[in-house]
Amino acid sequence: MTIRKMFSNTDPRTEYLRRIDERRAKSTQQFQRFRKIGFIRLAFLAVGLILLGFVVFAGLSAWWLVFPAVVFVGLGRVQSRITEIRSRCERAARLYEQGLARLDNRWAGTGATGNRFDDPAHPYADDLDLFGQGSLFELLSIARTDTGEETLARWLLTPAGIDVVRARQEAVTELRPKLDLREDLALLGEGVPSGESARGLSTWVNGPYWNIATWIRPTAIVISLITIATLVLWFAGFSPIPFVLVLIVRQVILYRLRVPVQRVIGEVDGPGNNLSLLSDILKRLEQERYTSARLIELRAALDVGGSPPSKQIARLNRLVELLDSRRNFIFAPLAAILLWPLQCAISIERWRQQSGPAVGHWLDAVGELEALNSLSSYAYEHPHDPFPEVIASNAHFEAVGIGHPLIPEQRNVRADLSLGDEPAVFIVSGSNMSGKSTLMRTVGVNVVLALAGAPVRAVSLRLSPLQVGASIRIQDSLQAGASRFYAEIKRLRQVVELTNGDRPVLFLLDEILHGTNSHDRQIGGERVVHGLIDRGAIGLITTHDLALARIADDLGPRAANVHFEDHLEDGQMRFDYRLRPGVVQHSNALELMRSVGLDV
Repeated sequence: MTIRKMFSNTDPRTEYLRRIDERRAKSTQQFQRFRKIGFIRLAFLAVGLILLGFVVFAGLSAWWLVFPAVVFVGLGRVQSRITEIRSRCERAARLYEQGLARLDNRWAGTGATGNRFDDPAHPYADDLDLFGQGSLFELLSIARTDTGEETLARWLLTPAGIDVVRARQEAVTELRPKLDLREDLALLGEGVPSGESARGLSTWVNGPYWNIATWIRPTAIVISLITIATLVLWFAGFSPIPFVLVLIVRQVILYRLRVPVQRVIGEVDGPGNNLSLLSDILKRLEQERYTSARLIELRAALDVGGSPPSKQIARLNRLVELLDSRRNFIFAPLAAILLWPLQCAISIERWRQQSGPAVGHWLDAVGELEALNSLSSYAYEHPHDPFPEVIASNAHFEAVGIGHPLIPEQRNVRADLSLGDEPAVFIVSGSNMSGKSTLMRTVGVNVVLALAGAPVRAVSLRLSPLQVGASIRIQDSLQAGASRFYAEIKRLRQVVELTNGDRPVLFLLDEILHGTNSHDRQIGGERVVHGLIDRGAIGLITTHDLALARIADDLGPRAANVHFEDHLEDGQMRFDYRLRPGVVQHSNALELMRSVGLDV
């Protein structure tokens, strides 16, 4: 069953403000505790110094110093814990302040932009501002791992089918009120950015295995013990020859095993970064219990491989830390004696062989849970945005009160729009800056949100699964030696080729064939639109060339003309951005030229 109800629980602004006040108050309370304990520590320090004077000058037993020293150190650990709690409270308060910034449209430039996912060849990513500063991805993403970011980006770039969308809607609905979960995940691993660790970990576990012979580990242990024994005997006055002989045997073994050991150590170095963050995220997700079908499946995926994945990742993290301890100049001599790199390499490789096959399942589950968590945060902060109804039918798009999610609500002029068999295409005319391109992006972005499983910026939206193809932000390229017109016709070919896929196309063509003359534009535009409609596509085209508006005459009820208007007021162009039926009757080009001082 499709989820269509809007969320109507606690107002997000009210809840965020309450939590900010609560976290700030707790931080202040912890600061007062810190000061009180600090005074007590100073008192015990003073007592300790006085007792030290008696020990030095009056012969008092040094045992009198033990109690104040233990109390002083113990209270220091308490202060450290209080500092951690205060830091968490302050970070939580900043987290909800960021939520308020999103509600107040002050979020652009403060989050992850997702630039690494941008693909100029993608049929709509650039045109709909999916990535970059102020993008849809930046508005949505609260993922802490690169796997979560990759999953969310993939959902935006690849529209899902009906069953998948409905499953995500159900999961997002369940996650929407879970602010404590989102807070816990956001506060994990302070200062640890989402990096390459998860991707590198996945690559590492799937690499070729080292076939560890059964004799290697016991031999390494025995040789390490013999090395220590012969070294002690040497220091005790015995001959150093046994120690030298053992060193020779050690070097022979290490030389034979140098290639696999160096490979294990080298390959784990990258994936070993930030494993603590992944372990903490897994541990927090393991604590949740879900009721929606998809979340239950994802939770079950975390149990693949025996013990909880958080413990298994934590164990790998501990092994990597033990391996890194060989670089400590104090421990390094003992590490050399104990064959530390060899011992750690064996343990790490055995971990990879035992737990490695399950890592892909863990990372996929974490990525999807983080992506769903991002959509649930967006849904919580937009309680009046409903989930769309996704239906099985031919190309269909029916929106009431649709608006652009990246435009502040006070400036968001909503529109009603319906595309299907009749009409299948709207030819949108209007003057410069009147809202034509914004309308296209509004339609496209909401389709992307809908088929990712998120709520949409509309009163209601009913649509079939669609493949978006857009030609809105097409530029020439000096590097590629391509003109704007050539770039545009290549994109048009790409949009047409999308109609060979398994789902109908929603085309969004802004100023179609703008880079050529009126005669070729009219003929070419008519043929392209006719071809798309005949292939079952629906969409919007915008134009300044009113001759193209006659496309609607040829297509009959399958096409309709709509337009945006403007007017001159006190020497300034004014726009109301409201969609009206019919063809625009005038242009503002000359008025705009005069408004900037051109003598026309």
